[in-house]
Amino acid sequence: MTSAIFVQSSFPSKSLNKSLNTHFVPSSKLPVSLSFKPRTVFRQRFSVRAGLIEPDGGKLVDLHVAEPERELKKREAASLPRVKLTKIDLQWVHVLSEGWASPLTGFMREPEFLQTLHFNSLRLDDGSFVNMSVPIVLAIDDSQKERIGESNKVTLVDSDDNPVAILTDIEIYKHPKEERIARTWGTTAPGLPYVEETITNAGNWLIGGDLEVIEPIKYHDGLDRFRLSPVELRQEFDRRNADAVFAFQLRNPVHNGHALLMTDTRRRLLEMGYKNPILLLHPLGGYTKADDVPLSWRMKQHEKVLEDGVLDPETTVVSIFPSPMHYAGPTEVQWHAKARINAGANFYIVGRDPAGMGHPIEKRDLYDADHGKKVLSMAPGLERLNILPFRVAAYDQTQGKMAFFDPSRAQDFLFISGTKMRTLAKNKENPPNGFMCPGGWKVLVEYYDSLTPSDNGRIHEAVPA
Repeated sequence: MTSAIFVQSSFPSKSLNKSLNTHFVPSSKLPVSLSFKPRTVFRQRFSVRAGLIEPDGGKLVDLHVAEPERELKKREAASLPRVKLTKIDLQWVHVLSEGWASPLTGFMREPEFLQTLHFNSLRLDDGSFVNMSVPIVLAIDDSQKERIGESNKVTLVDSDDNPVAILTDIEIYKHPKEERIARTWGTTAPGLPYVEETITNAGNWLIGGDLEVIEPIKYHDGLDRFRLSPVELRQEFDRRNADAVFAFQLRNPVHNGHALLMTDTRRRLLEMGYKNPILLLHPLGGYTKADDVPLSWRMKQHEKVLEDGVLDPETTVVSIFPSPMHYAGPTEVQWHAKARINAGANFYIVGRDPAGMGHPIEKRDLYDADHGKKVLSMAPGLERLNILPFRVAAYDQTQGKMAFFDPSRAQDFLFISGTKMRTLAKNKENPPNGFMCPGGWKVLVEYYDSLTPSDNGRIHEAVPA
């Protein structure tokens, strides 16, 4: 059972840095090289050492208020100006509160915002750098700005007006929407899902500051047990005596080609001298676009993959990554990799067109399919992370199973596209034997069968995560 691979942990309180100029926790000195020579993991010689990789900045931040102080904070929150959070804003509070964006301790003020937009990295107080490629910001409108007035704190509330957090030592600055969109996505073309959902109609101001999160974020959707924080993941890796952790980010169902890649990666790490590499199978759990398979169905499918023995539960940890999805290609994949460092991963699997999507108005991919892995191999602040390039897998008709593509006998291989997979599932037809485990395929068929005709009419081709 997949539930057996999870642990529970408390949320230890940590002090927050209250500086107005920066909101990073104090960092331990980490050597940072700004060399842009690409790193390719299996072409280098690595020294194998025990222990998990250090988080960015030297330690994880935890922005939760200690339990004995929560009632006091709730009373304080009731006296402050309020800012209502959207569903996606709340997901970012979750991300920040657990330390996925360490060493950030709150929504970005203008210096962090500009460094992220223009450098894809942040300079710490000691002169070292950490990678940060997507802005984590909170937008407000003119009326909210006026209500805040001269207050240096605001209360963040959810859709039901329940207090979620207090934002302290705040800074309000202009929201340069066009610049943000252009530099994050490389285009201002209409139709970018995250832009339309969160930026286009957002306020013209951004508010940054340090977060004091009153209680851990819960969604009460039956999946909270899968949402392990970086602290909890590190505890689980330690419990399993992991000497290497390799992370696989996905937002699609797992087929046997994915499983082949993950099991082959573990084999190669064992050959390199690691004794117990652990896979972090880490589906994205925040906002995704309408044509992606919803999280609840993906988790059911992933559970069947483990139940059917496609992946080994003893060497696999399945957990939900709470971040929203930008679909910003090579820019966003740096964020995905950086967050996994904070969770303890020292190897990161990257595939074709990571975090990509089709161009919103032209009939082509928005990003070059190879740029994501190339950018990761050169990105400032990710030097400590070993990049594992995705090997192409396809259905080998001679063996009746998924296998690594062999160009010398290309005619033997069948590439099953996302469109083809969805067409088969919607028609309740089976794919070739060996493409996906039967239990996982059944879940996918049930999902498409659950859609109304109007929903089916707007399903488009998904792009690999």
